[in-house]
Amino acid sequence: MLIINVKENESVDRALKRFKKKFEKTGVLKQLRARTAFKKPSVARREELIKAAYKQKMYAKENY
Repeated sequence: MLIINVKENESVDRALKRFKKKFEKTGVLKQLRARTAFKKPSVARREELIKAAYKQKMYAKENY
């Protein structure tokens, strides 16, 4: 359970923004979406490798 203490003189919008950020860090939504459809382990691994290669390519491009 997430608990957000609203500080004195803090707007509700600001507190809501802190809540959303904290909620995002927990990864609940990401996990929920992953559980909606089964993905074979081999497919998941392949996607991970493709993402890793893409990230590596972007970092290499950024450094040069």
